[in-house]
Amino acid sequence: MTYSLPNTRDEALALDSADPLAGARASFRLPDGVTYLDGHSLGPATEGAVQAVQHTATDAWANGLIRSWNDAGWIDLPKTVGVKIARLIGAKTEEVIVCDSVSINLYKLAAAALPLSKARRIIVEADEFPTDQYMAQGLSDLAGVEFVRVASGQGEAELSSGGVLIKSVVNYRTAVVADMTSHEAAAEAGGGVIVWDLSHATGCVDLDLGAVGARLATGCTYKYLNGGPGAPAFVFVRNDIANQLSSPLSGWFGHVAPFAFDEDYKPTAGAARFAAGTPSVLSLSALDAALDAFDGVSVAALASKARALGDLCLWWAERLGLQPISPGIGEVRGGHVSLLHEQGYPIVQALIARGIIPDFRAPNAMRFGFSPLYVRFVDVWDAMAALEEILVSKEWDQPRFKVRSAVT
Repeated sequence: MTYSLPNTRDEALALDSADPLAGARASFRLPDGVTYLDGHSLGPATEGAVQAVQHTATDAWANGLIRSWNDAGWIDLPKTVGVKIARLIGAKTEEVIVCDSVSINLYKLAAAALPLSKARRIIVEADEFPTDQYMAQGLSDLAGVEFVRVASGQGEAELSSGGVLIKSVVNYRTAVVADMTSHEAAAEAGGGVIVWDLSHATGCVDLDLGAVGARLATGCTYKYLNGGPGAPAFVFVRNDIANQLSSPLSGWFGHVAPFAFDEDYKPTAGAARFAAGTPSVLSLSALDAALDAFDGVSVAALASKARALGDLCLWWAERLGLQPISPGIGEVRGGHVSLLHEQGYPIVQALIARGIIPDFRAPNAMRFGFSPLYVRFVDVWDAMAALEEILVSKEWDQPRFKVRSAVT
């Protein structure tokens, strides 16, 4: 569906009525009186995920005990959940395994990629997500290889000299989307390797890792995939190189026969060799059920609606005189929009006090997330109207809104 830009609240309501994704909202447990625009950071619970966790805890665990590794299929969850994610990122089913966290997976993949690069160095851009930079620094120090930090947007050019580039598809602050095809072509030509971070892209960007030539990637599942706080991440490894790679964390779940209890490590075939420790079954059960909300939904439809919701936010931002740092109306971007204001933190707190939940990123960015499965056009309209009231009245200028919480 092509979404037109509404000019009135009634037009926003009409868009919602005609929206082919409107029915997906019923899958979510959304609190009454809350407009949730922070799904780019933590997605809300689905009804299915809540029920799955309850069943896993009170039946499979409490009653089935250790038998549930076999009887309830726990042992297969990293692969079966990976199959569901593979469709959303344009990968083959056997190329995805769910395991560990994004930080750990970045470390594993970057270390495994070093032997494939003509230059032993790790590259990141200056505005890359902090954990990506920290893991790159730590790996560089431990492996004794060069650490290279370049200006924003210069990672692709740096690949001309080889190296392993850690790169987010969607910038966490600006929502700028990287040209994956161009980057992969540069890596191929320069003898480099890219480890993609899909965390802010999966579930709201039309990804096709096979088509763009991606070789390695990881991503989290608790943002647009709604897997729950701390839900496990996933690893993508292209089939043709998987068996050439060695994980630096050779845990028993990456072993070809974990219950043979061999003394020496023998990696299993494919992406599954990047599994390490015992999977987190409660989290995996929630994620498995949460992904059912994507059944029958194309990634192209998700991306189209996310962009349209963001366009409406940007239309309002222009009216309010707010400076965006995200791509403009009609342009390709991720599922969020960032607006700048020197009083961004207390403004966000004032919105939250009204039941409208975006988030803040230091030093001055207000991020509004538009998860296409449950956010409506009227939600965006009403949130921006409330923002206008807060700005005009200076409602944000209260001591209670200026107290910094540990999580912003």
